[in-house]
Amino acid sequence: MSELMDKAAQVRPGEELDAARLGEFLRNNIPGLDGELEISQFPSGYSNLTYFLRMGGKEMVLRRPPHGTKAKTAHDMGREYRVLSALHPVFPYCPRPLVYSEDPTVMGCHFYVMERIEGIILRRSLPPELGFGPAEMRRLTQRLMEVMAELHAVDYQAAGLGDFGKPQGYVRRQVEGWSKRYRAARTPDVPDGEAVMAWLAQQMPPESPTPAVIHNDFKLDNVVLDPGDPLKIIGVLDWEMATLGDPLMDLACTLAYWVQGDDPPELVQGASSLTHLPGSLTRSEAVEHYGRLTGRVMDRMDFYYCFGLFRLAVIAQQIYYRYFHGQTADERFARLGGMVGMLLSKAQAVTQGQAA
Repeated sequence: MSELMDKAAQVRPGEELDAARLGEFLRNNIPGLDGELEISQFPSGYSNLTYFLRMGGKEMVLRRPPHGTKAKTAHDMGREYRVLSALHPVFPYCPRPLVYSEDPTVMGCHFYVMERIEGIILRRSLPPELGFGPAEMRRLTQRLMEVMAELHAVDYQAAGLGDFGKPQGYVRRQVEGWSKRYRAARTPDVPDGEAVMAWLAQQMPPESPTPAVIHNDFKLDNVVLDPGDPLKIIGVLDWEMATLGDPLMDLACTLAYWVQGDDPPELVQGASSLTHLPGSLTRSEAVEHYGRLTGRVMDRMDFYYCFGLFRLAVIAQQIYYRYFHGQTADERFARLGGMVGMLLSKAQAVTQGQAA
């Protein structure tokens, strides 16, 4: 399965690291390191920069904010390092963090280094070498829900994360915050979304009686599969948006990415997940499986699914805004305006009881 492993590539121009300076820092702060530092870069993702480091026989991953970032809160490496440090002993799917630094002389920004979880990451296509059929896709999507349920069962107080977020009022802050972001990023060629935002504001459920650590980007292409047993999840990546809050809001974000076979072809084609493949749980089946595992009341999933779709529309619109106003020439972003319209249309259908 080595050909399926997630691989790094040559570092993109303008995003190079100073190997001599970083190598010296690593040798001084991580016991047992020796030899020359080799650096490559993982090419996926649009947010924080992620590098593959090899030094002697040890493989590591470095995370840092994008170049030019000024606001620490937008790409808070210290916060991400803290949640990994607290969760790894009780939720071993987290990569083990190794060192965090705020020393500007190393690379001019805050960054951290963690152990690499070597494995398979499924992105936009299913490698035929895996031999996955309907039975395997069903089990894999079940496992995704099971690992999420394990995360939401973590005792965050005992893990030392009692002050990691503010669970009370979480849903309201999210609805109001994402609505404000959409209005700020809206371009004239996308729907105004006001009906969806008004419905979300009116339909908010009561506070969750069981708040939890939530990942906020929990999806198939953010988990690592065991090369020896690809139905086994061995890692969960990208913790930059983790906080404390309503666990069903975490599920809502997952459901927004969870396309299924009977969705409009445009949504399926634009998806970053493979949940539309035969055998995969449907969204309703995923909700039922999660509910059985956790014992949580699942009777307001119309609100949560609508919120997940709206949030994803806002994320796409924020990226499309940059393209629309000529702040980026990346042609991948040109289609996002249409995707925003489809997501808002689907969210509107949920508000009218017309979408599962």
